[in-house]
Amino acid sequence: MSESQRWDDVDFYFSTHLSPDDDVLHAALRDSEAADLPHVSVTAPQGKLLQLLAEIQGARTILEIGTLGGYSTIWLARALPSDGRLVSLEYSPKHAEVATRNIARAGLDKIVEVRVGPALDSLPHLADENPAPFDLVFIDADKANNPGYVEWALKLTRAGSLIIVDNVVRGGRVADADDTSPDVRGTRAALELIGSHPRLSGTAIQTVGSKGYDGFALARVLA
Repeated sequence: MSESQRWDDVDFYFSTHLSPDDDVLHAALRDSEAADLPHVSVTAPQGKLLQLLAEIQGARTILEIGTLGGYSTIWLARALPSDGRLVSLEYSPKHAEVATRNIARAGLDKIVEVRVGPALDSLPHLADENPAPFDLVFIDADKANNPGYVEWALKLTRAGSLIIVDNVVRGGRVADADDTSPDVRGTRAALELIGSHPRLSGTAIQTVGSKGYDGFALARVLA
């Protein structure tokens, strides 16, 4: 058995017993695939982790940067109370259209809003609305702009808020200071920002699974 097959088998076992896809989640993945969206959604165990983190946080407001087909959005929104709010920012109109349908089928369209456009353009407009501080921010968009997303997350949160940055391992390339790829440079800059910023306390974790070798960063806003 190959290493990747073993990872797949373990993820399947975890998913079956701890985070099974229901009909709504399965349909979200199915419709995303049918629309030819990139196969980069979080896995079911990762989605359940996001939901648990939001529940542990007692989140009432969530900001998601990078919607794709809305699979992670559904996991996160299910942690919110009926009067909660989730704002998700998506660059691609096509992706946003698929996500909006998936979110509506999940019965979450009353608390989820998908905004279309480059996130670094949408975030200043969101800030201008003076929203209540977000309790949790999930960053899963283009990696080159991760430092900017972390900076905006800080502006839109409060002491005690949680910031999660996905896909920070880059297949191990994140440790290579000579790698000039935009995704690696952006990820390294975001991690170094988290590590040096006086308002943040964070860590990063390597993972394996059906998505291969990956990982995420987790940071708590201190003040």
